[in-house]
Order: sequence, then C-alpha cells, then structure tokens
Amino acid sequence: MIYSDKEKYKDILNSSVDYLEQHGFENIKADTEGYETPKSFTKKGSNISITPDIVAEKEGRKHYFDISLKSDQPNLLKSKWIFLNTLSNLKSHHFRLITTRGHFKFTNEMLDDINLSDKKLIKI
Repeated sequence: MIYSDKEKYKDILNSSVDYLEQHGFENIKADTEGYETPKSFTKKGSNISITPDIVAEKEGRKHYFDISLKSDQPNLLKSKWIFLNTLSNLKSHHFRLITTRGHFKFTNEMLDDINLSDKKLIKI
C-alpha cells in the first residue's frame, strides 16, 4: 500500500495480519496497532522510504508482504514491489502480495507490467 492509502484500508491490513497468524506466521511486524512497525528502507541521498506492509517469519524464513489495492499512484506501487521482490531474492526471503475481491484484476495487470506475473496472490 502507498502511505496515503493506509488509513483508508486499515481494516484490510488487520484482516491480513489475522490471516497470517492463523496460517502459522510468527514475529509479525505490521504498521497497525499492537504490532511493531516493519523496518523501512531509505534511498541514499533522498527522502524516499519504502516500508513493507507486513513482515513475518515462518519455519525460520522471513516473508515480506504487501497489500495490493487499487491506487491513484500505480508507479509508486510498482517501484515498491520491484524493490521488495529484489530484496527478498537477494536475501533468500519470500515476497508475497495480499489482495481482496475487487482488486484482483488491478493487481494482476500491475504484476504483468513489471514482469512479476509468477507471483501467487494471497486472496483474503
């Protein structure tokens, strides 16, 4: 999610955290009440900062999750996904997208645009 969308979709973020807890994820960090905020990554020499929506562990492996919802700023979202995918590949972590009904088509088109169409979506 883009920062400006976070307040509008807070309930989806909370549902996503509940889903992950039910599926055995531990040490969950999320930008919502009751959880530690995930680590942000800042581009040197600028004020651009990227924060995954959720970071969790399962079976000793770190997972980055981003919630995919329709956005007025699709290019920022694409850049965030490319960065998180690259970071997870470099560190042998996993990167997954969480989406909801009404946002599947948007998410799949975005993934096709940035050649990440092999990503399996978590549908809540």
